[in-house]
Amino acid sequence: DFPLLRPAPGEGPTGRLHEAIRGVLAERGASFFAEILDAVGGGLHRPVLEALWDLVWAGEVTNDTLVPLRGFLGRRAADRRASRPLLPFRTRRHLPPSAAGRFSLVPRPDGRAAPTPTERLTALAGQLLARHGILTRDAVAAEGVPGGFAALYPILTALEEQGRIRRGYFVAGLGGSQFADPGALDRLRELREETAENPAAVLLAATDPANPYGATLPWPKEGERLARVAGAHVVLVDGRLAVYLSRDERELRVFLPEAEPARSIVGRAAASALASWALRTGRAGVGWSPDEAVPASRGALAPFLVAAGFQPFGPGFRLRPASGQDRAAAALRTVNRGAPGKGELADPDGAPPGEAS
Repeated sequence: DFPLLRPAPGEGPTGRLHEAIRGVLAERGASFFAEILDAVGGGLHRPVLEALWDLVWAGEVTNDTLVPLRGFLGRRAADRRASRPLLPFRTRRHLPPSAAGRFSLVPRPDGRAAPTPTERLTALAGQLLARHGILTRDAVAAEGVPGGFAALYPILTALEEQGRIRRGYFVAGLGGSQFADPGALDRLRELREETAENPAAVLLAATDPANPYGATLPWPKEGERLARVAGAHVVLVDGRLAVYLSRDERELRVFLPEAEPARSIVGRAAASALASWALRTGRAGVGWSPDEAVPASRGALAPFLVAAGFQPFGPGFRLRPASGQDRAAAALRTVNRGAPGKGELADPDGAPPGEAS
């Protein structure tokens, strides 16, 4: 669907640096960032890199590796921790990770007429259905679709009349205008019965489309400071929010069931997911904010974090270097026991398993 979804010619960024980068890539083809920087006049790298990424987000430029994407996503967190000013670089060895690889223009198909507005909206509806499974008014609003739900509604209605998707009241509390992919409904019915002994725990970036909270679903009423912001993470256990970890891992907000044994089952699964993520990404400390009324080290998740390999450290926790690995692996195996494929972590930072972001 990319040819139908990409911006039409003339809709992309139009700044001086954007035009200069387009010209360089059109003339030279795939180029390293250092070559692009020299070709547009040199100087500080940040304005040129930001203009280049504007073109990437507009669907005009691509790269031959995923390394710069990971570098771009991790750059803001790194910038917040860095105290020294950014300096211009002169060799490729000093390039930031978001400038790695070779950048090139995305080729446009020759001889193909520009898609009509209906074709564009149909492709967009298909993408959103594939992403969300069940598409609601709030989900469309969270995606920032031009024209909102009203623009997609005629397309979704036509797809439903053709029998390609279904319409109904599938999830309580989300309004009557719900459209779903048939496969998503089948999966939803399979998950109707809870697997209390073997819950599926997944840790995601708060902004991940797979996190329904703050988009399709509202945040818990007691979560007044929760938001879908870069750097924050959530732990979902069987699809329910169990933990919200703020950016920089300062605040640990916990949402466990009140009754046993569900409370202990969800707590163990959530703590195991946090431990596994901390090991893979090198984030040893969590919940270290001194401003919380109840410190994380004395909170509801505390005993489960200790069992997963963390140890109290000030108001929060840090992962024990050696024994923490063994305990986290054992805890994750406990979650997975008897349920292959469950308890696995979706990488919230885009890195493959075993690679720190």
